[in-house]
Amino acid sequence: MRILQEQIRKKLKEKNAVLLAHYYQRPEIQEIADLVGDSLELARKASQATQEVIVFAGVHFMAETSKILNPNKKVLIPDLDAGCSLADSCPMDEFLKFKNLYPEHLIVSYINSSAEIKALSDYICTSANAVNVIKSIPENRQIIFLPDKNLGNYLIRETGRNMLLWEGACSVHETFSIEKLMQLVQHYPNAKILAHPECKRELLLLADFVGSTSGMLKWIQQDDHHTFLIGTEAGILHQMQLKVPQKTLIPIPAHEDNSCACSECAYMKVNTLSKLLICLETESPEIVLDPELSAKALIPIQRMLSIY
Repeated sequence: MRILQEQIRKKLKEKNAVLLAHYYQRPEIQEIADLVGDSLELARKASQATQEVIVFAGVHFMAETSKILNPNKKVLIPDLDAGCSLADSCPMDEFLKFKNLYPEHLIVSYINSSAEIKALSDYICTSANAVNVIKSIPENRQIIFLPDKNLGNYLIRETGRNMLLWEGACSVHETFSIEKLMQLVQHYPNAKILAHPECKRELLLLADFVGSTSGMLKWIQQDDHHTFLIGTEAGILHQMQLKVPQKTLIPIPAHEDNSCACSECAYMKVNTLSKLLICLETESPEIVLDPELSAKALIPIQRMLSIY
């Protein structure tokens, strides 16, 4: 593993490339990334990149966002099959029919959506700035929020805005088991519960903190408790443990009927060190987008980046 990591570091220098990795990536990829972050942090970094090549260790919509922000740079992803169940839950043709029913509504799309959906949107948001994005929109404007119904319902409660929601959801955050969580609470009665707003409402109501992955990371560093039950993709635990090695971090399990009883995203784990090295050597797979589509999608992304 170390040999592969060193080869990748060397190749990054040779290619004048920057490696961006999401918190949900494999630990061995996070260890060699130039930046590890959530969707908002990575989007901002991509918009500021000075290197000729951006290598995105994440899922497809994230690499697309980097390409939209850097149309003249080469953007690579280790595996084109690194998709997203949430983005897939909102096909453009189906959403366009829905959108046409409400022509007066503004469209706020979660960043976990395709470039085509972004191009149809008025605003993009991430879980880190979604509340601020919604609050920035005049109260007399009606809103459609997509694709995540759980995040949408959370935003309705937090902002008081009555939004129309698309019925999409994340296959990881939808499947946390409340029963198994209660068993963990009995075993760790002093533990604090952290949950991502993509989780179902019943889990969010039990949480001591609800927020993005970067928000969770900051919260566990500031909180005095020793044990935390984590309600998001388990890849975040690598960075958390680096920040608070003295604390106990336990991922909340998924339902038994889920394909995996753990809280891991199979799409995020598609990327490997071997694929990353091949990607750099061959400069492929490359993200290629229609320039007109990118220009349309850039407008709501820039609005997102202007809102903290």
